[in-house]
Amino acid sequence: MTDLSLYRNIGIFAHVDAGKTTTTERILKLTGKIHKLGEVHDGESTTDFMVQEAERGITIQSAAVSCFWKGHRFNVIDTPGHVDFTVEVYRSLKVLDGGIGVFCGSGGVEPQSETNWRYANDSKVSRVIFVNKLDRMGADFYRVVGQIKKVLAANPLVMTLPIGIEENFVGVVDILTRQAYIWDDSGLPENFKVTDVPADMVEKVEKYRSELVETAVEQDDDLMMAYMDGEEPSIEDLKRCIRKGTRDLAFFPTFCGSAFKNKGVQNILDAVVDYLPAPHEVNPQPLTDEEGNPIGKFAKVDASEPFRALAFKIMDDRFGALTFIRVYSGVLNKGDTLLNSFTGKTERIGRMCEMQADDRLEISTATAGDIVAIVGMKNVQTGHTLCDPKHPCTLEAMVFPEPVISIAVAPKDKGGSEKMGVAIGKMVAEDPTFRVETDIDSGETILKGMGELHLDIKVDILKRTYGVDLIVGEPQVAYRETITKEVEDSYTHKKQSGGSGQYGKIDYKIRPGEPNSGFNFKSSVVGGNVPKEFFPAIEKGFKGMMSTGTLAGFPVLDVEVELMDGGFHAVDSSAIAFEIAAKGAFRQSIPKAGPQLIEPIMKVDVFSPDDHVGDVIGDLNRRRGMIKDQEAGVTGVRVKADVPLSEMFGYIGTLRTMTSGRGQFSMEFSHYMPCPANVSEKVIAETKARKAAEAKK
Repeated sequence: MTDLSLYRNIGIFAHVDAGKTTTTERILKLTGKIHKLGEVHDGESTTDFMVQEAERGITIQSAAVSCFWKGHRFNVIDTPGHVDFTVEVYRSLKVLDGGIGVFCGSGGVEPQSETNWRYANDSKVSRVIFVNKLDRMGADFYRVVGQIKKVLAANPLVMTLPIGIEENFVGVVDILTRQAYIWDDSGLPENFKVTDVPADMVEKVEKYRSELVETAVEQDDDLMMAYMDGEEPSIEDLKRCIRKGTRDLAFFPTFCGSAFKNKGVQNILDAVVDYLPAPHEVNPQPLTDEEGNPIGKFAKVDASEPFRALAFKIMDDRFGALTFIRVYSGVLNKGDTLLNSFTGKTERIGRMCEMQADDRLEISTATAGDIVAIVGMKNVQTGHTLCDPKHPCTLEAMVFPEPVISIAVAPKDKGGSEKMGVAIGKMVAEDPTFRVETDIDSGETILKGMGELHLDIKVDILKRTYGVDLIVGEPQVAYRETITKEVEDSYTHKKQSGGSGQYGKIDYKIRPGEPNSGFNFKSSVVGGNVPKEFFPAIEKGFKGMMSTGTLAGFPVLDVEVELMDGGFHAVDSSAIAFEIAAKGAFRQSIPKAGPQLIEPIMKVDVFSPDDHVGDVIGDLNRRRGMIKDQEAGVTGVRVKADVPLSEMFGYIGTLRTMTSGRGQFSMEFSHYMPCPANVSEKVIAETKARKAAEAKK
């Protein structure tokens, strides 16, 4: 039986360009998984195997690899840093037991670091921190530690200190053992010597060690009492306490180094073994009912329990469809039949493999704690639960953000339509934040995603991977509609056409709901004027109309409907009659309720060199941005602002021009806000004109 205490399921996550993929490469080299290092800037790293990743030097999809260190098996997932691909981080964290948060020694805590950290907090994932790139100009380990405390409100437990900085960075001091690790200039990770702490650092090391010991012993009352009585705890006791505190998210062991220069990576690998939890040491996954509500039962990580696994990623590669699963309990053998509790259908397991980025190793069995890929599953999607047919259950599902941007696409030649349909179908299965729909009026195919880069990559994949050349329309903003005032109204649906007719009368109030509340329906009907069995039909009628507003046909958000009274006919009333009445009531009353166009507002984080900050802020103001914060750093200023998405198209080009190519920015969806009257009128007029032109076609 597999010894779960020797397993570590970990993810590596960080902001763009903090060095996640380089760190992963170094881990694979040190664990003997690869023999030649591939660099990101050369487009040759192991886990960035997509053409688009190699060209752009960024990670787009998470990649899984397995390796061994000191007798422990690591399942490592390298995740993207770019905000448009955040879903890859979210779904990876959902199935991992621990993580390595990588921060750039000069960039510090950057925007995407915050988002990823928030996701990890939500998923209650234990983490160690690696402050990377300390060999870079402007690197400052202590400043980054301060930012982790201030920006992330986290408690970093400093475990190593840098020896030298920038071009003089030569190694690290292990505070726990009071030993210095110094690497030579060969760049080889194994070429280091262990020495005493440099004389000029002894005082600093002792200061940080006393802080470390005081924080660690708080995890054990007996040790704490002994320490207060002057008894020094052993290194084994301290490690045990640090492991407990890390698992309970009380603090985050913090290491430093330079992955590119192969300095300090061994300490991180040792930390994964020493401090991050094994699969059976984390809180078990909650089981839910079909609606997603917890039922008070859990999937205990144990090979002797019934089989339970979560499908967290679908990938289509040159060998066919792969379904990545995290096994929570039980054992899976080749040839077993599994139940998909979402679809109610069973599937037989043909081939299973352990993934090494884009290579695979065939296996015949998988057990609790494993992350494996199954080949050729038919009807499984991200977030589906796979379980033993004799013990059906549902694991807590994943919730994905709504897309905020869309483009219309059409194949350049007529023969490309079917090819495009098949390709897009595969891509939608792989990425839950990538959606496709057909415009009813024009018949156009609309692709929806999380940002310009997200859709740009998707179009590129369609072209190069699937050979579909597309005509791409201008990006469209995902506007929404809402209402601003309460309306009390009545509507009667009456139809007589020989035989039994249709009759339904409803008296109701429509009012604005709380932000992000969606659609809410309640009834205050007293007496039997509208029988209770018709309430679901009335709710269905109103809810079904929320997808098309009365201003410009955009979906409607945050509306509350209260059914107050009505009337019915003993013969002619039916569920369908009341559903039609509710639809007519929506069309009648929404225009009276002060309908309003609302637009997506993005949380924008811009980095600018000091001498261009004024230009950047002026430009954001012209884009209707609201400046929220400015934060001075060593090499420039970070400006945080809320800006409408419609004003941000093509922003990267403007920013680079303004800052002589040195500016950077990231943005993510924040909330919806009412459009100014002039913008609203323009959008409504353009939408109506476009629909009229499409109708003529």
